[in-house]
Amino acid sequence: MSAHSHAGVFAPPAQGAGKPGLIGLDRPALEAALAGLGLPAFRARQVWHWLYHRGVTSFEAMTTLAKPVRQLLDDTFSIDRPEVTRDQESVDGTRKWLIRMVDGQEVETVHIPESDRGALCVSSQVGCTLTCRFCHTGTQPLVRNLGVAEILAQILTARDALNEWPAPGANPNETVSTLTNIVMMGMGEPLYNYDNVSAALKIAMDGEGIAISKRRITLSTSGVVPMMRRCGAELGVNLAVSLHAVNDAIRDELMPINKAYPVAELMRACREYPGATNARRITFEYVMLKGVNDSLIDAQELVRLLNGIPAKVNLIPFNPWPGSGFECSSRAQIERFARVVMDAGYPSPVREPRGRDILAACGQLRSDSLRQKKIKPETALESVV
Repeated sequence: MSAHSHAGVFAPPAQGAGKPGLIGLDRPALEAALAGLGLPAFRARQVWHWLYHRGVTSFEAMTTLAKPVRQLLDDTFSIDRPEVTRDQESVDGTRKWLIRMVDGQEVETVHIPESDRGALCVSSQVGCTLTCRFCHTGTQPLVRNLGVAEILAQILTARDALNEWPAPGANPNETVSTLTNIVMMGMGEPLYNYDNVSAALKIAMDGEGIAISKRRITLSTSGVVPMMRRCGAELGVNLAVSLHAVNDAIRDELMPINKAYPVAELMRACREYPGATNARRITFEYVMLKGVNDSLIDAQELVRLLNGIPAKVNLIPFNPWPGSGFECSSRAQIERFARVVMDAGYPSPVREPRGRDILAACGQLRSDSLRQKKIKPETALESVV
């Protein structure tokens, strides 16, 4: 299925009967919405600042606007956050939120703190259509794409929970943040929802808004080749590619998308990705599966594939889940594999699993919430298509 047809079939729900939302509108659209109330363009700039730089959740808090203007906006528009139905924290500090959208669909968002920074793993779809065999998230069918506001809501919700909005009177540039990076590595394939993901990331990158640099944003794809160049040209964010196998035979089995965009075609798109340099390497994600893709011959072939690409390889110990049929490679074998790649000049850190105790690790998102609610995936799918 092409990215365009995918977006049409699995589009977010239309605006309901409630007040229209302002979250997710770009600057021209926000100006147009307020102009419809007779408000000048500078009011839109003020509202933008309060929404994305200050993180307010009510019009009443927008104190640079006159009270009659605040009341008019409150009577006409909504800036409500979605409901957080679960908030879990791992023993390692990883935090996961289950967020319910207005139509009742839910997604999971994960914050992974480090000593000097923190990455927010953001979802782009409800469910996933890729059915990668090693990924528990991939066992759940795609319900729909997330809208611009729903993607942004994950970032805003995380900043709310982490208390990272500037205090009144504080200098926003001096605020210490543990949410410094965004990784589009949550539920779904971002390039199958490119228009909404792109619009949301442009707002996130806006210097007068959320103000997260494109150098601190990484978009992960399983290899939607036709959209990769567009992503690089229009967004300029870092690229991560879920590779996980070095030949078509194994990758076809692990990742059905490989049948549409085989390894050679994918690697060619990586070589052509705009902006990739030694300073901004493409990250290749590689899950370590015992006896499947972890031999030293696989490592040597991986090195051959990477020739000519500014790259690093994240080796991911497989996160087990019931019925997967896979085992994680031994630590010794992972280290041998990593040594082959490192000796060829490619950084190959072993990603330490984070948040396993709350099912927040790679490939585990949404599985816990579905199981607890005992939702039949096919029922969820039938409700929207």
